[in-house]
Amino acid sequence: MRRMLTELLEYRHLLYMLAWRDIKIRYKQSAMGFLWAILMPALIITAGVLVRYAFSMGSGQPFKLSDLASVSLKSAPWAFFVGSIRFATGSLTGNSNLVTKIYFPREVFPLSAVLAALFDFTVASGVILLVLIAARVGVSLEVLWLPLILLLLVLLTAGLGMFLACANVFFRDVKYLVEVFLTFGILFTPVFYEARMFGKWAPILLLNPVGAILEAMNNVVVLHKPPEMLWLSYAACWSLCGSIVAWRIFDKAEGSFAETV
Repeated sequence: MRRMLTELLEYRHLLYMLAWRDIKIRYKQSAMGFLWAILMPALIITAGVLVRYAFSMGSGQPFKLSDLASVSLKSAPWAFFVGSIRFATGSLTGNSNLVTKIYFPREVFPLSAVLAALFDFTVASGVILLVLIAARVGVSLEVLWLPLILLLLVLLTAGLGMFLACANVFFRDVKYLVEVFLTFGILFTPVFYEARMFGKWAPILLLNPVGAILEAMNNVVVLHKPPEMLWLSYAACWSLCGSIVAWRIFDKAEGSFAETV
């Protein structure tokens, strides 16, 4: 593990260059430019508000500003997760001309995809902050949990991105399965809703570590209460152990990339 970390640190400038390349390509050749970073969360917010409003009408409960704040808060992290996984999965096959040439740690490709998506997340977070202010959410000391929760999300996403990028080299249909799961995954992740709305079925939704992280985020920012430690610990185990295991699998398979990709 120490060797992999040391090697990645040695090539950190390459990692930053690849991430910046992805960012420039994504925005330079698009008419909307940086507005694309805002478009995805905006679409998720719009869809989420419609779903929550329909749910409120059906249950007889009024649609509240806290509902808008909850959907808005979760939209940017979910868009970050989806964008990271989508681009990370095809990062090795999409850069096959570099993978088959000079040596460098190949994990820089999926990690650069995560960094580029993190840039999008930063841009979109500014808009989400304005929505939270407009919804009069306020601030409490529980928000100090937020950096840790975001770190867990980044680690979980990076680990899954490396694993899927590795799998896609050997099984090219992985990227198609990923697209299907990302398309329907939002229905089984508490983005449009809160897990507690499903009563005794809530733990099933929280078995999805992304869902547990989003719920923790909603607790500390919108509801002003500490995260549920059981589910935060569960998500932390997935993030830490999953990223380490995925990185080791990636490292073991790296020697076969050049001849397979």
